[in-house]
Parts: sequence; structure tokens; C-alpha cells
Amino acid sequence: MYYEHMATSKIISLRKGPLAESDAVALAPMFAALADPVRLRLFDLVRRAGTTGVCSCDLAAPLDRSQPTISHHLKVLREAKLVETRREGTWIWYSVTANALATVSQFIQR
Repeated sequence: MYYEHMATSKIISLRKGPLAESDAVALAPMFAALADPVRLRLFDLVRRAGTTGVCSCDLAAPLDRSQPTISHHLKVLREAKLVETRREGTWIWYSVTANALATVSQFIQR
């Protein structure tokens, strides 16, 4: 029979219930933004730049993408509240939003 070859299912506690709908609505844009491979790689570069951030002008070459493409992906990450910006002269610097990593990490470790 088919079910004889299946692994034993893991019993999970349902007392806590599923993720609250409001939390799911808040987290979904973050995970959607990170689901794109280019944005995930871009987020990783910004994350590794630390609190000082990285200039958008320095992100196109490592990802072998045009500046307009990088700008589009940074906009999506910004709208998902994963990165924030600051202007220095004509340049825009990106850094990871202070609570972005904590929010995603807390959910994953929940």
C-alpha cells in the first residue's frame, strides 16, 4: 500500500494557531520582494555593506545589471520596508532597515 512507504508525519502543536492575518499581511511583501533572485542578491549586498550603506551606483556592476534595473529592484525592496535610503549630494545610499532583519528572523525562528 502507498501509505506504508510514507515517512511518519510530524505532529505539530496547533494550540498557538496559525500566524495572525495582520502579521501575514505585514510579512508577505518582504518575502515577495526577496523571492526574486536579483533582489535577494541585491539585498545581500546592501546587508553586507553594514550601517554605512552602499551607493546605488556601486550595485550595478556586481550583479551585471543596468542601473535602471537596479533602481527598480531597490524600489521594490524599499517599498517592502527592507531597505532605507539617504541622499548624499547627487548619490543615494542604501542600507537595511533597522528592524527588517529582526522581523524576518523572528518569523523564521517562530
